[in-house]
Amino acid sequence: MTSLRRAWFVYCVRWEGVSDTDSTAVASRFNRCEKQRSLYETKTVVQKDAEFDVTYNDTVTSDNQTIYAFNHTVSRNKTEGVRVTVDVLSEGAESSPILFVVRQKQAVLSFQVPLILRGLYQRKYPYAHVGRTLCQPPTRSLTETQYFFVDVSTLSSLGTHYQLRISRVDSFTLHTDKKFSFTASPSQPQYFKYVFPDGVDTVIVKVNSEMTFPCSVMSIQDIQCPVYDLDNNVAFIGMYQTMTKTAAITVQRKDFPSNSFYVVVVVKTEDEACGGPLRFYPLRPDELIDAGNRSKTLDVVVSPAISSDVYVMGMLFCLGIFLSFYLLTFLVACVENKRMHRRREGLLNPADMSPAESASLLGKPVVTPVSPYEYGSFVDNGSTLSSEAITDSIASDANFGYMGQETLKRRPFLTAIHHVAIRIERSLESVAGRSRQESLSSIEEDDYDTLADIDSDKNIVRTKKYLCVSDLARKDKRVLSKKYQIYFWNIATIGVFYALPVIQLVITYQTVVNVTGNQDICYYNFLCAHPLGNLSAFNNILSNLGYVMLGLLFLLIVLQRDIIHSRALDRNDLNALECGIPKHFGLFYAMGTALMMEGLLSACYHVCPNYTNFQFDTSFMYMIAGLCVLKLYQKRHPDINASAYTAYACLAAVIFFSVLGVVFGKGNMVFWIVFSVLHILATMLLSTQLYYMGRWRLDSGILRRIVYVIYTDCIRQCSGPMYIDRMVLLVMGNIVNWSLAAYGLLKTPNDFASYLLAIAICNLLLYFAFYIIMKLRSGERIQCMAMVCILFTAVVWGFALFFFFQGLSTWQKTPAESREHNRDCIVLSFFDDHDIWHFLSSIAMFGSFLVLLTMDDDLDNVQRDKIFVF
Repeated sequence: MTSLRRAWFVYCVRWEGVSDTDSTAVASRFNRCEKQRSLYETKTVVQKDAEFDVTYNDTVTSDNQTIYAFNHTVSRNKTEGVRVTVDVLSEGAESSPILFVVRQKQAVLSFQVPLILRGLYQRKYPYAHVGRTLCQPPTRSLTETQYFFVDVSTLSSLGTHYQLRISRVDSFTLHTDKKFSFTASPSQPQYFKYVFPDGVDTVIVKVNSEMTFPCSVMSIQDIQCPVYDLDNNVAFIGMYQTMTKTAAITVQRKDFPSNSFYVVVVVKTEDEACGGPLRFYPLRPDELIDAGNRSKTLDVVVSPAISSDVYVMGMLFCLGIFLSFYLLTFLVACVENKRMHRRREGLLNPADMSPAESASLLGKPVVTPVSPYEYGSFVDNGSTLSSEAITDSIASDANFGYMGQETLKRRPFLTAIHHVAIRIERSLESVAGRSRQESLSSIEEDDYDTLADIDSDKNIVRTKKYLCVSDLARKDKRVLSKKYQIYFWNIATIGVFYALPVIQLVITYQTVVNVTGNQDICYYNFLCAHPLGNLSAFNNILSNLGYVMLGLLFLLIVLQRDIIHSRALDRNDLNALECGIPKHFGLFYAMGTALMMEGLLSACYHVCPNYTNFQFDTSFMYMIAGLCVLKLYQKRHPDINASAYTAYACLAAVIFFSVLGVVFGKGNMVFWIVFSVLHILATMLLSTQLYYMGRWRLDSGILRRIVYVIYTDCIRQCSGPMYIDRMVLLVMGNIVNWSLAAYGLLKTPNDFASYLLAIAICNLLLYFAFYIIMKLRSGERIQCMAMVCILFTAVVWGFALFFFFQGLSTWQKTPAESREHNRDCIVLSFFDDHDIWHFLSSIAMFGSFLVLLTMDDDLDNVQRDKIFVF
């Protein structure tokens, strides 16, 4: 087949709208093309020797064809581009466009003028001015003369006037760290070549423009022909991004065997892909729409990316930060152990010790004074300790287990007391029905009628006006320990079943990104996204290491406390049995596990962050907030705290609404109305549950009982609330939650997941502030370690939130609009603002957990019937 015949055949098939790969359609139209070829071969063919930078004005009809022959010298050491510019000057050329076929060595480029580009809903945009850059075939010789031909033909019987100009592109090669400016439009795309210099393995290509619209596309393609540089084919190969004002792609040498690549910039025919307005037109068959002026001026610069040394420094920096917490914890543990050792040695010289310290070392609870606001509220509790408590305290192994035989020999009076205490303890064990918790309960027979079930009737105990921890710590500690251990095992199971499909999904996301090259799938900070292997933003993944390492450290700290407490129980230590806040570590284990899972899932989310997987990043944040609230409540209400099944069921409902809000919540008023109503109802039900300590029923008689309470307490005698402190907390909680519900209903924020997380955090902070205030108001104190943790955590949270609100990307907008928020790295040229948020938030959460763990250490030697419930 001759070159003219081949060109005509290609033109005929494509003009019929058939793909080159559709063999069936091509064969069905082959005969038609053959018939037309006979007419084609009868055309008058005019061949002209043409020159560069000369404008050729000519007319073409169906009876003639013009071929322009060009030649130019190609040097292996010098790269220059060739630009073809065509203008159609005749009106009505859309019905019979001119076909231009450029025949080169190893490449053929064909296009019609006017160029018809399609938009959404099959809208058609004609462009009479077309400019294309020719692909430059490689050459092996030092210099070589290459020829190419431009064939011009049409099927129009009327003459169509056109202009043709071939020019050299002197600035075809991009240089490192040198900005280059150019102008592009939908019918005049631009592309340039970049060659990796020696010693540079990774570069970042940045394209910027002061104009938001028209929407553009930047593509990175291998050095091969043809180059896909039109709106309808730019996504076929390579990597590409849509852009408004900025775009950035990190390119690695290993992905391009030729050590070079093309930077292609295409202006799209419409702006919807970049979040622009959707233009509606009266659509009629074959209607052509004038797109107007869509030229855009852009700058491109190619800069070397970070070296492998920076990767190593970044990883060492990350590990160093969090390993320092392990070292600091070890030093604190050593200091604390040394301090306790000195206190134990002080038993040999009790005269030098204060009475409080002596009582503590002998296992006697230290009673703190009742706060002034409680005077008159309690009946006289009698002596500080019952005789049984004193006996148990003296007989406790905690008093003598560490003294050794030599100490007992030097202190004969202690030996005597020890033997007497053992005899008393054995006699007491024979008394059936006696329980330390019964004797230490704040319930007095003078307060209530003497009923057989006074110790088991929950209504009698929990409806007292003033409660102590001993009132709500009456259940067997072994039963409660197993109940709270379920929190840990359940969250571990949830984490496994949740994380496995998440990991599988994000691997699929990353594979799709790498195979298709569509970098609009993931919302990275492309100005600081450092790839490693198949991971596009390794720095965002690495910075989540802190959650895992600090979560593991917290588990180790809790395990140490758990072991110490278990040993104290095995020694029948009175302080462990009857004093302080009841120690149940199941929720602490669950919190540490949740922190580790948050790190893992956040890393998975940052493999390819987008709106469809944002719940991976937030699910365990809801769990952490919920577990912290439950732990705060459990401290003073161990008997009536929610079970693991109920708690996780409620958290599952929260995550369910989070997914619904992300998918359907944007601008959907029905969803926001339903959610706000459910939010308010849940707040009211939880308030009732907390106020009455669970002693109420939700049944058909609830309305009757509400009316009766309102009549008796508000109308008949106008009495105030019985539980004032609880009422203050719940009123404030309702105000906050109703305000958040109203805000969501009025503003309908696009980021529903963050809005839901804000609700959880606000409630946690409100309850924590109430707890601290009531603790201080009750005459309790906060020890030095807990105070340091509180101040440190507050400061770190402040800095963390500052970096969080920098907003380097946002999936609430289009990928192009999200990239307008991208910023350069700020630490070690490796970590960006969001990575700093990961560092600081993991430290702040770890500090928050330590606050919950240590804030009630001052009560370890205080009798439980002297610790108030609030």
